[in-house]
Amino acid sequence: MLAFKGAWTLHETAYDWRGLKQELRSHAGLEAISLDTGQLVRWDSQFLNLLQHLLDFTRQHELQLDTEGLPEGVSRLLKLAQEVPERKGARRRLQEHSWVYRIGATTLAAWRESIGFTEFAGELILSFMRLLRGRANFRRIDLLRFLQQAGPDALPIVSLIGVLVGAVLAFVGAVQLQMFGAEIYVANLVGLGSVREMGAMMTAIIMAGRTGSAYAAQLGTMQVNNEIDALKTFGISIVDFLVLPRFLALLIMLPLLTLWADALAIFGGLLVAVSVLDISLIEHLVQTRDSIGWGDLASGMIKSVLFAVVIAMSGCLRGLQSGRNSSAVGHATTSAMVTAILLIVIWDAITTLIFNQLGI
Repeated sequence: MLAFKGAWTLHETAYDWRGLKQELRSHAGLEAISLDTGQLVRWDSQFLNLLQHLLDFTRQHELQLDTEGLPEGVSRLLKLAQEVPERKGARRRLQEHSWVYRIGATTLAAWRESIGFTEFAGELILSFMRLLRGRANFRRIDLLRFLQQAGPDALPIVSLIGVLVGAVLAFVGAVQLQMFGAEIYVANLVGLGSVREMGAMMTAIIMAGRTGSAYAAQLGTMQVNNEIDALKTFGISIVDFLVLPRFLALLIMLPLLTLWADALAIFGGLLVAVSVLDISLIEHLVQTRDSIGWGDLASGMIKSVLFAVVIAMSGCLRGLQSGRNSSAVGHATTSAMVTAILLIVIWDAITTLIFNQLGI
């Protein structure tokens, strides 16, 4: 006999079915199981789940289960569960696939993602061509609003990160260069590192987390509210009306923010050099000017343009692919940021290799 006492609810009682099953199996000659619920105070799905396990166990081992002592509500629910047949495959277990299968599934998923990204890029190019012909359908006020959000509103965080990146580069470089008495070359390190790599990349990562994820959340919420379906019903191009102004805002503002971040990174390195390394202000500025060329500046600007394209496309695409519930919007927002950062790193590596080969 199994006796149940007190409260059998999800928040008040936890049971170990595996241990109970082992104990039942240890009783040799067991033919029937009776239930005593005289001291049962409260119950919910926790209690029903245990009874369902007991029913399955008795069927498998051809035992009898006496359910006469159960509360009336429990008896009705169990009877209902037995009368409705279980859907085939409802308890299908997860199969452990081989590593070959997992590699193949991952490859196919990556291929589908690349196809979707390429198709979206094609639609965006066509929309940009319609813009050049003056036929793109979007509100100019939306473009101004997105310019404000992607530009001036982002200045505080970009400024802070820019100064800190320059200061960190100067500190790291100073530790090594002081060993050779070459502290002056901290200016070269900070200047080239900021203009060619860190300025564009750090600004892009900030904008991916700040603006790209916001684009995904906005479009995902519109998907949930059926606003995108309404625009399609009126024959309005989704790419023209929703994606193009966001794309143009990032394309215009990210290079400008990168220039601002470069300047502040050099300023952060200057503060460290003057205050810690006792390098004069004029000497540091002259060394920085001599170390940075137009090719270095151009490489950073080209990267910032590529990063702007990647961030805008990732945010808008994930937003348009979002499902129609709040959980899907959250997933789209996270996916947009992860996708953008991943592509930023990939494109940074590719462009760096290309620039090195071209001698830029």
